[in-house]
Amino acid sequence: MSSSLWSLTAGTQGQIQDFDTELADNYRVRLMELGFHPGEVVTCLQTPAFGSPKVFRVANSIFSLDDEVASHILITPVVLA
Repeated sequence: MSSSLWSLTAGTQGQIQDFDTELADNYRVRLMELGFHPGEVVTCLQTPAFGSPKVFRVANSIFSLDDEVASHILITPVVLA
């Protein structure tokens, strides 16, 4: 089951599958430079209220992404054992 990175809530993880076709190439390239590659596991660290950007950890870095970008990153939820 695939969903977007924006659907993660604090404390949950997802594995990046791909970027949707509506994401501009310059955003896709920049996200990959930051470590958002297919196969990477991303953890949502914080989900502020009122549509504020969410905070994500990918590899050893922490980033804040808003819904306009995070909704274009397709993930598969990771179930913590």
